[in-house]
Amino acid sequence: MNRRNFLWQLGLATSGTFLAFSGLQNRVRAFAETGNMASLRAYGFGELIPTATKNTGETFLALPKGFEYNVIGKVKSRMADGNTTPASHDGMAAFFVKNELRVVRNHEVTGGRVPKPEAAIGANPYDEGAGGGTTTLVINPKTNELVRDFVSLSGTLINCAGGPTPWGSWISCEETTLGQTVRTDSRGNKIGGFSKPHGYCFEVSASADNSITPVPLKAMGRFVHEAVAVDKKSGIVYLTEDMSPIAGFYRFLPKRSRRLAEGGILQMLKIKGKDNFDTRKGLTTGATFTTEWVTIENPDPPEADVDDRAVQKEGLKKGAAMFLRLEGAHAGDDGRIYFTSTSGGANGGGQVWMYETAGKDEGRLTLLFESPSREILDMPDNLCLHPKSKMLFICEDSDYVGQGGTADNFIRVLTPGGKMADFAKNITPNFERAEFAGSTFSKDGKTLFVNIQAIGATFAIWGDWNRFRV
Repeated sequence: MNRRNFLWQLGLATSGTFLAFSGLQNRVRAFAETGNMASLRAYGFGELIPTATKNTGETFLALPKGFEYNVIGKVKSRMADGNTTPASHDGMAAFFVKNELRVVRNHEVTGGRVPKPEAAIGANPYDEGAGGGTTTLVINPKTNELVRDFVSLSGTLINCAGGPTPWGSWISCEETTLGQTVRTDSRGNKIGGFSKPHGYCFEVSASADNSITPVPLKAMGRFVHEAVAVDKKSGIVYLTEDMSPIAGFYRFLPKRSRRLAEGGILQMLKIKGKDNFDTRKGLTTGATFTTEWVTIENPDPPEADVDDRAVQKEGLKKGAAMFLRLEGAHAGDDGRIYFTSTSGGANGGGQVWMYETAGKDEGRLTLLFESPSREILDMPDNLCLHPKSKMLFICEDSDYVGQGGTADNFIRVLTPGGKMADFAKNITPNFERAEFAGSTFSKDGKTLFVNIQAIGATFAIWGDWNRFRV
């Protein structure tokens, strides 16, 4: 897109009411005119310095001066329940349960996408041949050291992200629709053949002290799930889909609040008056749209066993909007839902979106930030708000150098004014390109928990969160 078109579209996008990041348009305009990225950069917490963990002395991260961290819950370590910590740490959330600080953590275990004998990571498996699920970590909030850990969901598959509920549970999502049917993937490999269908969400109570009995939340859809964000006031569940070249943004209206297993209505977002509106390219930061929802009549179609787009196709036939690789999602206390398109935008560097309700069935969708350069933001994934400052902490998944990406992965910070800062960089020897995942703050805002997926490690990071400078 040339700068003239960029500015023209910006004028169209901002002709209505822009409710958030009010100072951003001028900086985006300045970048379009000059190519100077300084206007979109924030100083943040300061220069990133290689920092060793406080508890083991290993060096994984570069952090601002004054910040410390521990490494906990590493892959292959023996857990308190006797099980071995699974690999592929991914989405997670922090809870306070009876004065205990707990983190429920996903494991995006693929197992080659075929069933493996005794793959289940713990008791009460949904499918004994599937090696994904969740573990729960109990952490001393004063020392940020691990007290105990255990399997809390077993026998699920490719548990990528999910999200916390306001009533103290974690929804873990399967990023696949593999099931009993054996099919051939794009590389000619045979996949599937599981004893149970996959592609569902599962609810895990943060207060559970062992592996729960899994119940697939079938009314929430069988598709390539990524993340979940639950509106605290309405109880509506918003869901992202990590698909390329087309993904959808969904919501689930439960029949009864806090009773997700009792069913409800699944819907897919549509831009009002514009069938199959394409959000993937050609937009500018600040673009705002009026939205509505189309209902998915069959959220659990049998054909999903061989077609991971079965649910999406129904929504698209009804005019649903098209996104690209929707991943992280987070619900703010004010009802705003933030989510990321990892590969969206003109340069594939990603987009950050915000959805707000504007009535029972209408809403407003705003493109808060589109990466103008992959040096500023490169493929955003999981994200969370700091409870006190309202800054978005965003994990990068940018190990796609051949597709225009950078070789580095950061945790970035998007300010309420629309500037971007660096908070952490992965400098793990031999794993510098591994993605960050699962960013989540403790409720008091004192500790940020995050994973580096490929090395199978969780970090607890703390410091002076009030030191941020724009």
